[in-house]
Amino acid sequence: MSTELGVVVVNYRTAGLTVDCLRSLAPEVAAHPGTHVVVVDNGSGDGSLERIAAAIEAGGWGGWARAVAAGGNRGFSAGNNVGLRLLLDAAAPPGPPDWLWLLNPDTLVRPGAVRALLALGRARPRAGVVGSRLEHEDGTPQRPTFRFPSLPGELDRGLRFGPLSRWLGAHAAGALPAEACRVDWVSGASLLVRRQVLEEVGLMDERFFLYFEEVDLCRRAARAGWERWYEPAARVVHLEGQATGVSFDVSRRRTSPWILESRRRYLVKHHGLAYAALADLTWVAAHLAWRLGTRLQGRRLPVAPHLLADFLSHSVLRRGRA
Repeated sequence: MSTELGVVVVNYRTAGLTVDCLRSLAPEVAAHPGTHVVVVDNGSGDGSLERIAAAIEAGGWGGWARAVAAGGNRGFSAGNNVGLRLLLDAAAPPGPPDWLWLLNPDTLVRPGAVRALLALGRARPRAGVVGSRLEHEDGTPQRPTFRFPSLPGELDRGLRFGPLSRWLGAHAAGALPAEACRVDWVSGASLLVRRQVLEEVGLMDERFFLYFEEVDLCRRAARAGWERWYEPAARVVHLEGQATGVSFDVSRRRTSPWILESRRRYLVKHHGLAYAALADLTWVAAHLAWRLGTRLQGRRLPVAPHLLADFLSHSVLRRGRA
């Protein structure tokens, strides 16, 4: 026997956000009896585990939620795998869930999100991964669907030139779809994955400490013949960056080294050293062209401090497979 849905939330020193996430989940769980939620504390060391456990007891959520310790912080992928293994343990009642939902602690689930996600999964037998509409607190959308990394994509990302993005089309980051559609990969802030996918391709790759772990999972699912879908009817508020401490305001913060490290690891893993080196060269050339163009036009556009130096320091051109 199996239940339909299991949820994993990985906490690292964000107990308040995690409790708010659980509170938003409570009505969804009531509408889908049998749902079980595992909160994994990734070695916070700040009393988070105790605070979350106390909130679960005080909220009367103990029938569907539990908090467990990961035994240290080995990264986001490893933390998710702790929860996934617990949920997939066939010996644990009521048995393994049909679907596993990876949910960031800095999210708030809008009413009906679970229903929309599961409905799409039921209707599409080859849908292996389903992503949500991610939005800010005021309801404005974030960009939750993406294309797999590619050489044209690196060119577009480096040049930051609107007409080129439109011309590249399928290789650019992708427009925000208004209806459910197939995509390459979806954000791990809210990612529903079919149990069969994990049984076929394995759990999260723990060599990705932070970032690109969901891209890697979706790439492995794609190679196994599973579709990836985006369902905008499943609305989830994402308090972007609050769980990781990484700001996405490129005019103020340096690019996180975790992003650059994981990007290199992904490219080498799935495309090899030569392709990764060519991708790095493509981005560097495009970025330099963009900088020259903006300088000649007398424009000042936002760019992350030390972006080129940081990129090169983590590039396969310098680091290889390291």
